[in-house]
Amino acid sequence: MHAEPQDHAHTPAHQHAPRSDGPQEGHQGHAHQNHGGHDHHGEPDWSALAVLLEREGELNSPAFTQAAQWLRELQNNAAVGRVLDVGSGPGVVAGVLAEAFPAAEVVAVDGSPALLERARTRSAGRLSTQQADLPAEFDRLGTAGLIWSSNAVHHLGDQQAALTALAGALRPGGLLAVSERGLPLRFLPRDIGLGRPGLQARLDAAHEDAFAAMRAQLPGAVDEVEDWPAMLAAAGLAPAGSRTFLAEWPAPLGLPGREHLHTQLSRRRDQLGELLDAADREALDALLDREAPTGILARPDAFYLTAITVHTARKAG
Repeated sequence: MHAEPQDHAHTPAHQHAPRSDGPQEGHQGHAHQNHGGHDHHGEPDWSALAVLLEREGELNSPAFTQAAQWLRELQNNAAVGRVLDVGSGPGVVAGVLAEAFPAAEVVAVDGSPALLERARTRSAGRLSTQQADLPAEFDRLGTAGLIWSSNAVHHLGDQQAALTALAGALRPGGLLAVSERGLPLRFLPRDIGLGRPGLQARLDAAHEDAFAAMRAQLPGAVDEVEDWPAMLAAAGLAPAGSRTFLAEWPAPLGLPGREHLHTQLSRRRDQLGELLDAADREALDALLDREAPTGILARPDAFYLTAITVHTARKAG
């Protein structure tokens, strides 16, 4: 299980606007989405996604940093002995959690050895890692005072069973924090001068259809009303609140952000092309043109805005 690279999203009370040149190399963050090759269940080749996942995590780091500080507040700044990031990918959010909980053992949990190796490299010794193929190996996680999972539960067929298993790994009084999808990424104006206005909204609609098809193909897939607080309560936990956090890099977006958008648009073109009309495919091709002034790598109106919602619940002490 891995967190998917994301089109994600809060309007935080204390948001400092990041520099418009985008995040620099080495900034912490995390998040994932589908790219590259897929296995026989239609899942991505996560090892091939490492660079994309890291770059997305770095772009989303303002939101994840705020979320981690909120989790500290929910824990009343009390010491937390062990933190699990379940579906950690290359460990960007695990690094954020290690900074927020410096006295804790922070463990990045993932099924991909390559991504865990990248997490160890990034962490400079601040993290430990644990390989686990979920849902089969939930019982290998051990217990923790804080468990984080971002865009990972939706890769398991029975999402309620996954939450119940995570709840079972909490220590008394422990907190489970789940971030799933949020709001779609926004990065261009409604009218971009290519084709019909509203291209992003149509891409979002096609992506929702593809996401539903992916969920339907998962082993043991169960339809579920994705009311995350209610699902956490059904897992035997007491909901502790939900909040949404922004990651915003205003126009003109720096090159790392533009390269990330180019990769995401290329993936959308490959994955969703048959769901789009000819005019939208043509507009996507123009955005992907590395030499054209209308391409995403050159446009002065490109920005990055996403919202990440975190749902929390506590185990009885």
